[in-house]
Amino acid sequence: MSLPFDPSALHEIYASRDRDGASACGFALGLALELARQAAAASPLLWVRHDMSGVEEGLPSPPGLAEWGLDPARILFVRAKDAVAALQAGLEGARMPGLGAVLIEFRGEARAYDLTASRRLAFAAKTSGALVLVVRTGARPHSSAAATRWRLRALPSRADQLPLAPRTPGPPAFGLTLLRARNGKENLSYHLEWNRNEQRFAILEPQTGVQVGIHSGSGSLEPARCASAPPLSGSVATFPAGGPAAPPLARTG
Repeated sequence: MSLPFDPSALHEIYASRDRDGASACGFALGLALELARQAAAASPLLWVRHDMSGVEEGLPSPPGLAEWGLDPARILFVRAKDAVAALQAGLEGARMPGLGAVLIEFRGEARAYDLTASRRLAFAAKTSGALVLVVRTGARPHSSAAATRWRLRALPSRADQLPLAPRTPGPPAFGLTLLRARNGKENLSYHLEWNRNEQRFAILEPQTGVQVGIHSGSGSLEPARCASAPPLSGSVATFPAGGPAAPPLARTG
């Protein structure tokens, strides 16, 4: 069992519910961190958000990003007034070979993100070698040029596995379903936990919660080294609406 994420391609992540939007974005950030760790490089990340995402979910918190494992100084953060502006900013970023990853967030149907737009993003990712992730909240999946398409939902964390105070949140957990892949292996499901210390995902057996492997960040799977995921050493990453100021913004459109 492995996660088929080509690091030089376009991938789509659909939040199962509106309240899963922040989790879908956190998962995308985790993938970008895995790629950077594997490449032993601290390449910048371009994060483009449709303004509506900030209205619904608030702005990212730099301390929360740091707890997740991501240096806020590495983020080029863009707030776009509409989907057209977000696509343009994301496409320009995907064409730049110096970026490690491009994350584009849309809330709602965002009709500007059609088959033609996805083809342009996919071609730019292949040419520049950047990982391009499109996170969709409040939208229905439709045809696109993405190498993979996923549906994500937040799962309860395994607080009972941690040697901390009772009822303390454990590692962030995600449920993934593969909706579309070029290899034809749709409908596969995964239960993942984010390991902040190692900056990669642990893959768990859904029924038992036992760790069965570690996602390496390039579509392969490393054997499990322990029966359960290691404990989280700090607080869980948060994206509070009323939290600290976000990184410097650049408006488009």
